[in-house]
Amino acid sequence: MTPKRQHRAPLLGAARPPRCLRRSCTPKAASQLSRFPRTTAHSAEPSSCAPPPPPPLLIPAGPAPSWAARRHFVGGHRLGTERVSRGCHGNAARPARPGLASMRGKRAVGPWLVMAGALLVLLGLLGGSQVLKAFDYFYPSSGQQQMYKLDISWPKIPEYFTGQTFCVAVDSLHGLVYVGQRGDNVPKVLVFSEEGYFLYSWNDTVEMPHGIFVLNTATDSSVWITDVGAGKYGHTVKQYSPSGKLLQILGTPGNAGSSLNPIQFDQPAEIFVEESGDMYVVDGDGGMNNRLLKLSTDYKEIWLSGENGTGIGQFKIPHSVTVDPYGRVWVADRDNRRIQVFDKVTGEWLGAWSSCFSEDGPYSVRFTADYKYLIVAQMNINRLAILAAPPVGIIGDCAIVNAIQLADETKPHLVDIDMKSGAIYIAEIGAQQVQKYVPIS
Repeated sequence: MTPKRQHRAPLLGAARPPRCLRRSCTPKAASQLSRFPRTTAHSAEPSSCAPPPPPPLLIPAGPAPSWAARRHFVGGHRLGTERVSRGCHGNAARPARPGLASMRGKRAVGPWLVMAGALLVLLGLLGGSQVLKAFDYFYPSSGQQQMYKLDISWPKIPEYFTGQTFCVAVDSLHGLVYVGQRGDNVPKVLVFSEEGYFLYSWNDTVEMPHGIFVLNTATDSSVWITDVGAGKYGHTVKQYSPSGKLLQILGTPGNAGSSLNPIQFDQPAEIFVEESGDMYVVDGDGGMNNRLLKLSTDYKEIWLSGENGTGIGQFKIPHSVTVDPYGRVWVADRDNRRIQVFDKVTGEWLGAWSSCFSEDGPYSVRFTADYKYLIVAQMNINRLAILAAPPVGIIGDCAIVNAIQLADETKPHLVDIDMKSGAIYIAEIGAQQVQKYVPIS
């Protein structure tokens, strides 16, 4: 008797033949697996392994670059790379990398999770055009309405994200989105259109970008990057042209310090620049300095606030900074789990918010386009809290009016707002991507 053939599920991460040799591989089907953690419904299409249609002129012709590593996530876990759809685009399949769970010393994702992902796809096919996304929205209290929705079309080609995406900045005037990422042999700055098309990148003189800010005035259009690297470009705040030409370096490259003349930084976290040219720097992201600096247009100190500590005006990792139209500077005091507020003219302490951050400290602070709300990223609980912004007058205490709950392990680090459209862009170091959420009118 011929023994029955035993069927065994392939080990996770094992090399597999291109998807086009196993079943339908339309561009839409491939795109369903390229983003985390979304599942989109599509109508059935005939099987085809033909390359996708040529992209718009804004994107270089041909497939994604060789350094573009495709990522597959289901339910907050990475399932491995390159084993599903690289072969469908004419590129040789690469060995899969370890899953996110196994890299953390946890049990590898089992076949049950793959089945769960397949079930989500099936539900999407049965549910019309509805987007299915596990744990997408969280409402702090009953009766709250959804304020934002995920733009699943941004970016057009997510494979351009090849490192850990730490920061994002929006040029609302020119419709550009700048993304800072880290990793070996990857471009450190990526530039996209607001529609999601990749435009160009640069890599020179950037080591470990942490924060990024775009300034547009009648006389100036520039990109500011805080670099926390320990190499020859680190511990600096740098100004670039929109095309990536280095214009200015603040700090002593490669040397950490606390001096104010000449100015020195130790892992500066973020910068905010006003149209007047005055700038606010939170310094630093775990270094010797825990301070907020206001600098003049000639990069001299106007005032300084902060030192290491838990008291009023003291910081434990000042991580993000923004300014409102009422002359107030808002600082995410990350490890003290609070937001501190200062007068932008004098540096006087005005108040603090802490009751909203018992679960996790604030990582990023940005006002919405109408300045009615403050968007706060909380990385360790994968949440964007939407807080009511106080009008002129007393600061009071914080109130969460809504939230966007992201999937597990996304790790939202820094965010930025398109001041024209109101869209929120989220740099996620866990998912290694930037996602776009648009207001629901």
